[in-house]
Amino acid sequence: MLIDEELTLKKLEIFLAFMRSGNLARAASELNTSNVSVHRAIHSLESALRCPLFKHEGRNLIPLESAYVLEERAQKLVQEVVDTVRQTREAAGFSAERFKLGALYSLTVKTVPQLIMGLKLRRSALNIDLILGSNVDLLYKLKNMELDAILVALHDTGNDPDCEQLPLFTDDIFLAVPVDSPFAEQREVDLADLCDSTFITLTQGFATHQDGARVFQQAGFEPKVAMQVNDIFTLLSMVSSGVGYALLPGRIAAVYENRVRLIPLQARYRLQQQIGVVFLKAKERDPNLLALVAECRMYQSRRPSAVDAPADH
Repeated sequence: MLIDEELTLKKLEIFLAFMRSGNLARAASELNTSNVSVHRAIHSLESALRCPLFKHEGRNLIPLESAYVLEERAQKLVQEVVDTVRQTREAAGFSAERFKLGALYSLTVKTVPQLIMGLKLRRSALNIDLILGSNVDLLYKLKNMELDAILVALHDTGNDPDCEQLPLFTDDIFLAVPVDSPFAEQREVDLADLCDSTFITLTQGFATHQDGARVFQQAGFEPKVAMQVNDIFTLLSMVSSGVGYALLPGRIAAVYENRVRLIPLQARYRLQQQIGVVFLKAKERDPNLLALVAECRMYQSRRPSAVDAPADH
């Protein structure tokens, strides 16, 4: 049996609204349409089904047994279609009930909590999964649609044709030393003076590892690396324990502030990280992503200028 082209989901929705309300005017009001449109849709539905659904008593439409059968079946059908659309969109990452946000470890000090709080205010029913990692790992997961958006350093993503990015702030690179270090009270440091010192770095793939390598290159020496670690908090713990020095962004100043000092580098070594949100262009119309972008713009507008406050503290 071929389905008549006049039998549409929209007409079934109108029919169900009428069955709920029992009145053309109330159904029209619920659907924000006219009485005539509701009546026309019901009549067209009867034609498509090739059987009557109602009998006329004056101006009233009285449901027949066929109408009650259709009502029961149509409710299930419409709900199934709604669920199908939702699941299809979720499979494509659009307006899912869960939002997977990737971020650098260092951004969990202040930036990530503020953005998540704002996003939850905008979309209270949204469940947010936070995945931490390096720039390289997070970008890989984003490109493979394992993440909906990432908060990272932007120098690795600027030329990617598949990605859109929104800058949030810039952050200076500092020398991190223990509080009892001879450098702890200096206003700035010449990195070349530390050519014989021991350093701790993040592993390759982290933006701070890459930026640190650039700074050491400017200083003209290859650092003596005692160890490499996979997160910035372990690195800070090693610095505070006197295992070695490190080059770190200013946004982590609040962590271990009683045990670690961040000393500005001389101007010739100055390097800034630009931090921002990155997402796939193919998903830029997703409502969850639009809410995050709106919150990022609010976060951006609330921050002082990079000149006045380059570090996130």
